[in-house]
Amino acid sequence: MSFAEEFKHRIFEINEETFQDSSLAAFEYQYSNCQIFHEYCNHLKKTPKNVNRLNEIPFLPIECFKNHAVKSGEWSEAKIFKSSGTTASGRSQHFIKDLPHYHQSAKSNFEAIFGSLSEFLIVAILPSYQAQGDSSLIGMVDYFMRFSKPDSGYFLEENIDHVLSTTDKKLVIGVSYALLDLAEKAPKTNNAIIMETGGMKGRRKEMTRGELHSNLKRGFGVDHIWSEYGMTELQSQAYGRDGNFSFPSWARCLIRDINDPFTYLPEEKTGGINVIDLANIDTCCFIETKDLGRLRNEKFEVLGRFDNSDIRGCNLLI
Repeated sequence: MSFAEEFKHRIFEINEETFQDSSLAAFEYQYSNCQIFHEYCNHLKKTPKNVNRLNEIPFLPIECFKNHAVKSGEWSEAKIFKSSGTTASGRSQHFIKDLPHYHQSAKSNFEAIFGSLSEFLIVAILPSYQAQGDSSLIGMVDYFMRFSKPDSGYFLEENIDHVLSTTDKKLVIGVSYALLDLAEKAPKTNNAIIMETGGMKGRRKEMTRGELHSNLKRGFGVDHIWSEYGMTELQSQAYGRDGNFSFPSWARCLIRDINDPFTYLPEEKTGGINVIDLANIDTCCFIETKDLGRLRNEKFEVLGRFDNSDIRGCNLLI
């Protein structure tokens, strides 16, 4: 069995005590097998010979996924997920070698927080993602629906009222502008988790996550709003209630100083979000995003985006 396959087999056993050693092992493997990451690390003079701690590992700028096939090793992809960026700015591409691994990690992560998918009727309101195609979010929701209640599906506003009012336990997952459009009609909602995936897509004015959640709570008549933080370049998702996110045990958010990428900030300090996603063992586990955030009580908040960055569908601007 190859290193990558063995690594995937034990990923769900990774915990706080083993996370650093697992990350260093992934770094050594990807330094040797991912060409663009190898070149980037050499440019920074960071190699397995002088990287001994988690905070010494370089993070690949997320823009590399727009211009390079980021792969560790040589293999043919089973799927290519593409970002929802504009044509002018280019779309990121994530080459997926092992689609069952992506599905397994996504399902395991979701069910650890919310319980069995078999208990849910999934109501997906994701029109822009469906239209563009090749979205990792659509790939995840499609897979979840295999295990959910039979009436699960993708809905538009005009045919959704009867679904929201049922007594079934529901996951209503949608892009922000579509959920806002629906919430303004004050739909009758029963026994539902409301989950926004971010993104106004130019359809509505940008607002803070706090404003968005207040409007959604009022419209749907719920006490809490859940959010999903994911992106094309990651295989794992973070979930957060009322804007406080956490990743599964095999992924982690670090906050870097915006002027010194190898200085990491303590809680309550705002900086750039770096993500270690060990589910990305076939590509690159160490991603420097263009999102701003801060740590708080062992969770993290997403506060916006760097200036001059293209809007990512799964994040909000401030």
